[in-house]
Parts: sequence; C-alpha cells; structure tokens
Amino acid sequence: METTTHQGVCPCHGRPWVDLLLRKSKVVREGERALSIRAQEDRGRAWADEHGYCVRKVWKENLSAWSDVRRPRYDAAMAAVMNGEVPCLWVYALDRFSRKGAEAVVPILGKARVIFDYERLDSMDERDRRWIIDRAENAREYSQRLSHNVRTTKAKQQREGRWLSKAPFGLVADPLTRKLTPDRSPYLCLVDGRREVTPWEIVCRIFREIANGTPSRVLSRIMNAEGLRTGTGVFWRADAIRAIIIHPVYEGWLTHSPGGKAHKDRVRFLNQAGEPVRVVTAEVLPDMISADLAARARRVLSGNQIIPNAPKEGRLVHALSGKLRCAGCGSSMSMESQSYNCNRRAAEAGCPRPASVTRTAIERYVVQAWSAQLHAAGDEDPLLIAVAERWQVLSRPDEGAVLKEARAELKAAQAKLDKFMADDAADFYTGRSAKYRIPHKNAAEQRLDAAEERVKALSGSGRVDLTFLMEGHAETTWHAADPILRRDLLGLAINSVIVTKSPGKGKRFDGAERATIVWATPEGGEPAGDEFEQAA
Repeated sequence: METTTHQGVCPCHGRPWVDLLLRKSKVVREGERALSIRAQEDRGRAWADEHGYCVRKVWKENLSAWSDVRRPRYDAAMAAVMNGEVPCLWVYALDRFSRKGAEAVVPILGKARVIFDYERLDSMDERDRRWIIDRAENAREYSQRLSHNVRTTKAKQQREGRWLSKAPFGLVADPLTRKLTPDRSPYLCLVDGRREVTPWEIVCRIFREIANGTPSRVLSRIMNAEGLRTGTGVFWRADAIRAIIIHPVYEGWLTHSPGGKAHKDRVRFLNQAGEPVRVVTAEVLPDMISADLAARARRVLSGNQIIPNAPKEGRLVHALSGKLRCAGCGSSMSMESQSYNCNRRAAEAGCPRPASVTRTAIERYVVQAWSAQLHAAGDEDPLLIAVAERWQVLSRPDEGAVLKEARAELKAAQAKLDKFMADDAADFYTGRSAKYRIPHKNAAEQRLDAAEERVKALSGSGRVDLTFLMEGHAETTWHAADPILRRDLLGLAINSVIVTKSPGKGKRFDGAERATIVWATPEGGEPAGDEFEQAA
C-alpha cells in the first residue's frame, strides 16, 4: 500500500488519491445478484486509472448496510473523505454505500466527493443531487420491503415447525419440509476395534451418561479416547456436551435464540398462542429424547439433582466407615487394626495434626450421642425430618427415589422462575422479546406449581414410622442390628464426625472434646454449617 501525503496526492505519480469502499452482504438473498468484492475492486481500480487517480486504501466489508449494523470501515472511509484526508471515495453502487436513505447521502452532497459508479453519479455535481437522493430513498424502500418479506416468511415457516438453519449435531433436516429426524448415518470411531456408530447414538449416550451422574468433563475424555469427534471433527469438550443437554431440539422442539449476552442458549419457540412448536413429525417424535430423561440430565448438569455415589451394600461394614474426618487436614479416616486413622497419616502425605482413635471408643461415644439426640428431637425438629426422609429411601427405595426425583424437579422449577424474575427486572422482555414475557412467566409458574403439588402428594403418600428410634429405643435398636444396618442407622441422622488429634499419648478418649458431630438436615434445607468451623 502506498504512503499518503497531507496534500492528498500520490508522491510517486503526482495524481490525487481515491479510496475504494467495497461491500457485499454475508447473505445473498434469492433473486439478488451481487457483484463480488474482487470484481468491485477491479472496477474501482479501472475507474481510478481512467480518471487520473491513484488508489490509496481499499475498505472491504462483508456485512449488511442496514441501520442496526456497525460498520467501522464505512465510518473510517467516510471520515477520511469528509475531513479532506483523501479527495475522493469510490463506491460501486448506491445500495453498496448505505440503505439508510437520504440521511446517509445528504451530508456528503456538495461537501465531499463520492462516486457512485453504477449510477454514474457524483456527489459534488449539482445536477446529480436530486438523483442521488432519489436513488438512496429507492434503495432504502427496497431494503425495508425485502426485510419485511423475509421476516414474514420466516415467521410463517417457524409457525409450521420448519428448521431454518443447519441441523444440530445428531439430526438431519429434510430438504423440502425442513423437518428434523435423527441422523443415523455411519459415524466412524475407534472404540471396539473400528465399530461404526451414528451421531444419534452419541446424542442418546450423552443424555444417558449425564443423567446417570457422569461429569461432562469425564464423559468428554472418555469419548475422545474412543476416537469419537464432534460434528466439525474436533475433540469433545465439556461445553459441547452441555450445549447438547440444554438444547430443546433433541426433544423435538423448534427453538430460537433470544439474544443478549446472558441469553446465548436456545429456548423453545412459542407461537402467537404462547404454545411451543414441534420441529419433528408425529411419527418421529417417539424416537426423540424423552422429556423425563432430558429434564433429569439437565438437573444433574446444573447441580439441582445429586446422584448418590455411595459404595454398594456390603463393602463398608464398620459403623463409622466413610463418616469420620480428620480435623487436621480434612481427609477421611479409615479402619486399621482396631483404630480409625487419618488417611494422610497412613499414606505419609504430611497431615499437620493426624487424628487417630480406637474403634470402640469413638463408636461408643457417637452411638450414645446419636441416641440422645433422637430422644430429644421433637416432631418438627429438622433432624427428625431428615431422618424420616432418609429412612424412607432405605425402607422404600422405589418411593424414595421418586420423591428425590420430585424434589430435584422442584428445585429446578424454582430456579427457572427465579431466572425469569431476574430477566424481567433487567428489562430483558422488551422490544421483540416482549411477546415472550407472559408465556415464559406462565410456563415457569405452572412448572413450579406442578412440582410443588407432586412433592406434597408424595410426601403425604404414607407416614414413616420411626417409633423404633424414639423414646430411648435407638441405642437398643442399634445394638440389635447387623453391621450394615448399624452403619445405615447412624447415617440417618449423621453426616460426618470430625475428630481432632489426641492431646497426648495415653490420654483417655474424651468424645465431647475431640469429636464434633455434623447432624443431618432435610433435603433441600440449609446445611448445618461449615464442618471445620464446628470442629474448631
């Protein structure tokens, strides 16, 4: 690129400078033939040679010229010609210059030279003023009409449930109807030799794995190790898995992006009646991800539902295995010989104050404290509520799992309504998004109402009998139980026990001084506080 001078003249040829402003929209609409950037530049340079100019800069744009689009190169080119930095600006055509109409061209008339090559108009020529204004207004009118037609057509297609863009990973769009179906084309991977899977199999696997508690980062590593790749051929990442889990399209819903920095995730498209629209046919719908599986996967992903990872029955037989923690480092304490010892001490990992306590001493103290706490608890005591919830899970595993699922849905529904209220307070539902405000509000409230009713119904479906643990019977029940049940009974009321280091060798164990019990709280309730604050 040649160096400019303050006189606006090329130092090599002594000819005045001219800048070229080239623009081509990213999307070329049907019926519109647009000259390429390269072809525009060739015409601009030919015009410069013919009229005795030297090209100083070429400003290239590949975007719309409408009013709501920022055009930094257009702004720079206009600033250069308006302040006299360059004597002339060449543009292929008026509609390449701007589609804002007269407001864009009036400031340059008689003040700066802009050549509109296709129309053969010059902004410094008095005879061309009226033509420039008329043509600019014609371009604006055409653009508005075209924009209206595009919006109308798009709205009609959305109401019909047509997918208007590239189909998401795992799905394909019918070229005629634009309805989606699962993509069952071969998808080569390295797992099991060179077995071929399909993109839809991968989508289904992602939903199942996440719903069962596999962390997204772990799943991405597993899939990458198996040779699986995304639709663009790159490695799987946790955010790519999240994008699939939260996308409603995999349940068969048409979606759209509300826009805004806080609303990048796609949501279900609602028609004028406030109803979601299907993007799959009735025949395909049963093959899509079920609403229950999708909801569970999203709850697990967002942390609203915890998947229990406790070892299976029979592996931990000691009453306090998995419950004891060392106050010196926070690590767990495991059974060795006749004592529970800090795991870091056993592994020589450098615990500053490793705790150790004999099994008989700590179990005797904890069982007595556990029995006393239950005996003192009233009917409305949070501890007793937590014990009832946990006993229901143990004694009625099917009912307990359903109730836990319902509580997780209640938590997710409350979070959804809270998000709507935050968006509403931030004036998100304004402009084009205003029509979604009431449907989203109603949907969030209805979901919360339904979740509350379900939890209420399940909670009252059958009272849990705890008399065997009340009125001083707890310790007797514990001693009569087998080792597995003993551990489960303590776990009804105890989350963990923090043990401090003995004050000296040979000192008799004092549970009140050395052990802090962290008691259970009801599902969804506030935690009892920081365990190490309690221990301190």
